[in-house]
This record gives sequence, structure tokens and C-alpha cells, in this order.
Amino acid sequence: MLKAMRKNIKSLAPTLWIVIAAFIIAIFAVWGGAGRLGEARAADTIAWVGKERISVNLFYSNLRQRLEAMKREFKQLDSKLIQQLGVPQQVLEQLIQQTLLLQIARDLGLRASNEEMREKIKNYPVFQREGKFIGFEEYKRILEWNRISLTEFEESLRQEIILGKVVQLVTAGIPVTQEEIWENYKKENESARLEYVLIEKDKIELQEEPTSSEIQRYFEEDKDKYKIPERREGTYIFLATEDLKTEIELTDSDLENYYQDNLPQFEEPEKVKVSRIYISFGDREKEMVLAEIEDIRERINKGESFNELAMKFSQDEKAQEGGDWGFYDWRRLYPPEKEEIEKLSAGETSSVIELEDGLTLLRVTEKNPAVTQPFEQVKSRIKSILEEEKARDLAEERIAGLRKNAKQEKSLDVAAQKIGLKIRKTGLLKEGDALGDIDPSGSLSRALFEIAEKEITSPVYTYKGIGLAQLEKVETPRLATFDEVKEEVREDVYKIKKKEKAHEKLKQTKSQLESKSMEEAAENMEYKTVEEYKRGQYLSIIGESPEIDRLAFSLPLGKASEPIEFEDGYALIKVLDRKEITAEDFEKNKKEEREKFLDMKKNKVFLSYISNMRKKKNVRIKYDLFLKINTDVLSRYGKE
Repeated sequence: MLKAMRKNIKSLAPTLWIVIAAFIIAIFAVWGGAGRLGEARAADTIAWVGKERISVNLFYSNLRQRLEAMKREFKQLDSKLIQQLGVPQQVLEQLIQQTLLLQIARDLGLRASNEEMREKIKNYPVFQREGKFIGFEEYKRILEWNRISLTEFEESLRQEIILGKVVQLVTAGIPVTQEEIWENYKKENESARLEYVLIEKDKIELQEEPTSSEIQRYFEEDKDKYKIPERREGTYIFLATEDLKTEIELTDSDLENYYQDNLPQFEEPEKVKVSRIYISFGDREKEMVLAEIEDIRERINKGESFNELAMKFSQDEKAQEGGDWGFYDWRRLYPPEKEEIEKLSAGETSSVIELEDGLTLLRVTEKNPAVTQPFEQVKSRIKSILEEEKARDLAEERIAGLRKNAKQEKSLDVAAQKIGLKIRKTGLLKEGDALGDIDPSGSLSRALFEIAEKEITSPVYTYKGIGLAQLEKVETPRLATFDEVKEEVREDVYKIKKKEKAHEKLKQTKSQLESKSMEEAAENMEYKTVEEYKRGQYLSIIGESPEIDRLAFSLPLGKASEPIEFEDGYALIKVLDRKEITAEDFEKNKKEEREKFLDMKKNKVFLSYISNMRKKKNVRIKYDLFLKINTDVLSRYGKE
């Protein structure tokens, strides 16, 4: 139902709706058994928006709810995919944005009146039938059917109204000129049919190596290009959770207790798959439509295919799919239909169901009851979860003790030796440099850049474990010597020579176009066509090119351009045809184009405003805690 609600809202600006969607997700997140982490650390803070905190528990609950929803879309959801999609970052960002916008609303004194609430509900697309509000009783029944709290839903709508007011206030009075609208109209509606050939510098082979004198001369002419940024070196200890797992002993009782304490985590909800045939009353008498659908029902009872009859007679959005409403989409159907689905067994067809605008037949094609996965089936998964938790707890405990002793000794090395650990050296690192496979994200190197010489970092959390480092050396930025960057300079000279050769090759290609087609002349190069090129369009390998934009709408038809430089090589284009718009076209659509362009400009202004307010409100994130929670949650999504 919430999905349908969101799907039907057309009036909201995209920027605002992203934020409002986060509210609805947060309000209706229900995932039992938040587990040890959520309960034990509820008082902790993962981020601040001004003086207002976002608690670990709120972030944890929202992250797990989002992941649970994703499990329905991705059958093979695992920690690697979650990280690639950046789900934890998205969830935290949504929480920060909603908190920030509510603060702005409070600062501006914005409220939502009861009358505004009533109008919002009455105009909500989901609560309309044939353009009219279904009535407050039916509205309440729909929420109740979907197990949505009336109070919480109306609170989310109240927030939506307030946020709409924030947007209106921030974006009020933004001017748009006729020229801006005209340029945007051209950008969106003019197009060109192109052919082009390109050559990448990396595919060019040089016959001769650059000489040492050439490399030295290039360096001397552009020394300022080669700088060594600030680098820092430290000593560190890293405790990998995988290594500590060998010290973890788990009994069957430990596993069973976790299972019993977290049963909702192992529940598989009831899965019901539904097919539907819908016949609209239209302008016909109800009796005529009833006779038609009763005839269809009789044919089904005699053995004809429900799906084939749905394709032939049904008049809803799923007709061409054989009336298949799947496991989830049928939850958008009317309450009387959903009540009937609850009563049907797998393979059963309903009697005729009367709706306000037509009649339906339903069939439950699959019905799998809700089940809790048996302990034996999830035992190995629980073992992995507990091993990861306990290994991380052990790492935390040891790192905390080590840090305390290291601060007393003023030496990480001395403190490490006392407990039999051997420190390692990081080598000189730039800020954000990875440290082997234990810290590919560069958390340790960033931590070294946050402290003074001889200071010891706070515990640094990575997906592999927990580390601690002491800053030993700071090397200030400086110009590089030739010997330090000789190989880098050599590579730059190579690139320049290859690019020069690529440019020459395309000039030769252009000279052949008097007697050959571009495709024929593009021997050993990439030849491509674009049926509808628009300004700002991304072309494979080339990317976005202002020069191609200019030529696509100015070059004479059939004439090849000069070689056009892009980052990795050169391209040659020819405009085969062009669709241009006229002032008359623009005049017909000017009003609509003005509104569209104004919305786009408002969104840009609003995003800029939010960015500035983030700085003003001093948004801060505890990245070590953020990473720690992610690791705990992601450990539950290993490949099984």
C-alpha cells in the first residue's frame, strides 16, 4: 500500500519527495528483534544535526528495515552487494536530511493545521475512487487493513505538509527569463543524428621509447605539476576479527538462545500469489457485465486456463501478463478483494466480487504459510553471526586496554610489547591511502591526519577488524625531485606522444572521407552512430563534450569535423541529420516549459540551500561508530 501511495504522488518535487519517502520508511519500519546491538547502544549517537542527535538505535532500525525490504527484490542479497549499493550511507543521509528539514521548519515556525490535514487526506490519490474521496471510514479501513497506525500515518502527512511549506518558502520568488526557458527547450527538444569515429590513446602503439633527455626536459618545463603532498607515517596494531574467531567457543546452548531471542529474524512471511480477471461496468448495465463474468467463471470451472482467459477478457493493468498480480502487487487491490484472497486456498477461484466500477474474479495460484526457519537450518548462520559479534567484542576490549596502556606509556610500541603484540609501520601515506587489504577504505591513514605527532588515534574500525595507530612522522608538502617522479613523468610523456599520434591518425582519416564513407575509413578504430543526440548527452568512452554539443548543432550536414579532443583520445564526427525546433513550436509549449524549467531551478536552489544549512547546523557523523554498526549488520548477510 505504501508503495502504491508513493507511486501515485505526482505533484511533489523530486528533491522533496526523497526526503518525505524517508519519513514514511522510518515511521512504518517494523523489524522485530533489533538484537543485542540496538538494545545495548540505544543511548549512543551516530550523528548530530546541530544539537539534535540521531541515535544508533534509529539508524540501526532503519538500516535493517531497508535491508529486509531489499531481500524481497534481490534473492542473493549479501554484504558485498549492500556495500556496492551504498545502502548504509543512503539510510544515514536520509535520516540527516529529515532531521535537518524539520529543524528548518521549526526555526521558521511552520505548522500544519487540522484543516490542511483533512484536505491532504481527501486529495491523496490512493483514497480516491472516480475522482472522489472515498470517505473517512473507508480511509481508516484501508489503513487498518494494511496494519498502518492511523496516528502515525497522519503524523507522516503532517510532516509532509510542513516540508512542502519549507520548500515553498525557500524557493519562492525565483526568477526565470525567456532566454533561459528557450535555451532549455532547445536542449531538451533539438536532436541530431550523428556518426563518429574515435581512437583512444591507450590503443596507440609507439615505435620508439621516449628518451631520457625528453623525459628530463618535460619535467624541467613543468616542475610545478609534480608535487609530493603531505604524507604521514605511523606505527599500528590491527586485530582482525577473522583471526580472533579461533578463540571463540560457542555451545549449542549459545546458538539456541540467540535463535529464541531473535525469532523474528528467521521468519519467512506468508507468501500468496494471485491472478485476477477484471471487467469494467463502463457504460453497460451491471446485469450484462455480470452475465459475461459468470460465463468466464463457468469456463474456468470446466478447465479452461485462467491466465489465457485473463489475457482475452480482463481489463486491468495486468491483463497482458495473464492476470498475474504476483506475490506483492495484489496488496494494492480493493479491500473486498483482499478479504476474499484471505479465504481462498491455493488453486481456488473466487466467486464474482462486485466493486464500485466493475466485477472481478480472483485465483490464488500459490499460498505458502508464514514459517519460522527451523533452528538446524539456520544454525550455521547463527554461528557466523555470533562469532563475528564476539570476535569484534574481543577486539574492542583488547584495543581499549592497549590504548589505555599506550597513553600511559606514551608509546604504542611499549604497550604492545607488554602483551606480546608486534607493531607494524604504515610507511609514508597520503590522507585516505589504503593500508593493504586490512583497510582498503583508508580509515587508518585518515585517522593519522587527525592527530598531532606522537599522539595515538582512537580505535579505527574497518570491515576486517579494529586498529590503533601512533603518529611518528609528518612530511610536509613539497615539489618532487626528478628521481622521485621519474616513472610518473615517463608515463605522462607516453600519453602525450600517444595522443599526438592519435590526433595525426584522425587527420589522415578525415582526408580519406572525400572518397570513403566514415565507416570504411575507420579501419582499426571504433565507429559508432547516434540516432538522437541531445545537448549534454553522454557518449560511450568520450563522456560529455561541450565541443561535440556545439558542433552537433552548427556543423553543416554531411561535413566531418576536425579531430575533437577528449580525455582519453580524439574523435571525428559528422552530422547526418538534425531536428531543430522553431519559435512557433516554443510559443505553443511556452507555459508548460516555463513551469518545468522553474521546477528544475527550484530544485537546484533547494539543494544548494540544504547544503549550506548542513554547514550552518554543523552536521557531524561518527564515522567509526557508523562503520562499526555496518560491520555488525553486514555480518548477518554473508553468502550462505
